[in-house]
Amino acid sequence: MAVSITLKKGLDLKISGKPEKIFAGDIDPAFYGVKPVDFPGLIPKICVKPGDRVSAGSSLFYNKMNTVIQFTSPVSGVVREVVRGDRRKLLEIVVEKKGNDFAEFEKISTENLNRETVREHLLKSGLWPAIRQRPYHIVANPDETPKSVFISGFDTSPLAPDYNFISYNSNGSFFRTGIAAIATLTEGRVNLVLNGKEQPPEILNGLRGVEVSYFSGPHPAGNVGVHIHHIDPVNKGEKVWCVNFQDVYAIGRLFEEGVYRPERIVALTGSEVLNPQYYRMLSGGSVAPMLNGNMKNGDLRYISGNVLTGSRIEPDGYLGYYDSQVTVIPEGNYHEFFGWASPGFRKFSFTKTFASALFPRKEYRFDTNYHGGERAFVITGHYEKVLPMDIYPMHLLKAILVEDIERMENLGIYEVAEEDFALCEFICPSKIEIQSIIRKGIDLMIREMN
Repeated sequence: MAVSITLKKGLDLKISGKPEKIFAGDIDPAFYGVKPVDFPGLIPKICVKPGDRVSAGSSLFYNKMNTVIQFTSPVSGVVREVVRGDRRKLLEIVVEKKGNDFAEFEKISTENLNRETVREHLLKSGLWPAIRQRPYHIVANPDETPKSVFISGFDTSPLAPDYNFISYNSNGSFFRTGIAAIATLTEGRVNLVLNGKEQPPEILNGLRGVEVSYFSGPHPAGNVGVHIHHIDPVNKGEKVWCVNFQDVYAIGRLFEEGVYRPERIVALTGSEVLNPQYYRMLSGGSVAPMLNGNMKNGDLRYISGNVLTGSRIEPDGYLGYYDSQVTVIPEGNYHEFFGWASPGFRKFSFTKTFASALFPRKEYRFDTNYHGGERAFVITGHYEKVLPMDIYPMHLLKAILVEDIERMENLGIYEVAEEDFALCEFICPSKIEIQSIIRKGIDLMIREMN
């Protein structure tokens, strides 16, 4: 029997620039970037150098701590640049597309799928990083078996893409094959979670091998961590795996066509976009073709992902590995004299401090201004209003700051990831970077467990 859960806690941000359900077509950038920084906990070991020729599916780097996990090129071409940061940290490997050579993998029908074959194909092709685990929200360990797998079939983050629209413009056969492959990796259930407020996509007709659940409510109702918490919580020593919705299609294509092609339908969103709509491209592709001639004038912030959890990129930067959205908003490089004293008809306020609270459906042109600096970390009770999990967020954050391992375990560190605390960071009156604190705690737990 399907589970249906309605959440009351959370917050939907009314940001202008929602994408229209218009498919603008395919884009084929000249350059692609694979970024190790997209994979928390990864220690990359590079296996190419500038000038090397690669095929789609050829390895660019691997995980030094688990060498079977490969990270591969999405296209064939030539390695143009290896970008490093402070202390020679590997930031990205840039490939210029040339030709259409693919590393070939065996085509396998759904009747012949088994755990070892699926595991082997995903590792060799570079699709294994599409599978992440809780605890820690890192790439899953292929030597382990999860108690269940979760796939979130909708997204509630600001200006998020419509997964029903994506399904309508995607190959349903790939999705069904992807589900069949994923089901071999666990002895438990494959959980597909859908939006309880919308009609299920047609792709579900005749779909086998999954348990369907329905969630509704404000953001973060679409977060996979919230789904896991309410359906199959993670306890110490347990593992639950999760796969992004569009990665299921890529996995299915691998077994049906025998090629690695991490295709994405990407929503271009934000108040500074002239025509917010959808494009099809490969993961890691340059976002420049979709931005050119489609932006308003001004000092702009480009984000791969959504405004709460996305990563800042340049106008010619690259789509993140797990992202299906690009957001463009104004920079907030200004100071406002006595801003707190204005009536605030155009200002959003979670605590209803401003007159804008009289217009609950109003959309806002958010920018990057903090409207204040970091200050004392105080108990307000606000975090609990936007986190629909049975966790004491303030107590967990303080346990992380003092590195109290036992207390972190008791307060739920195994169940959470940065994205689950994104709203806490947004509404924080102290302007604390809460997501970075959560990742610090997770990294501490990983070191302790090893």
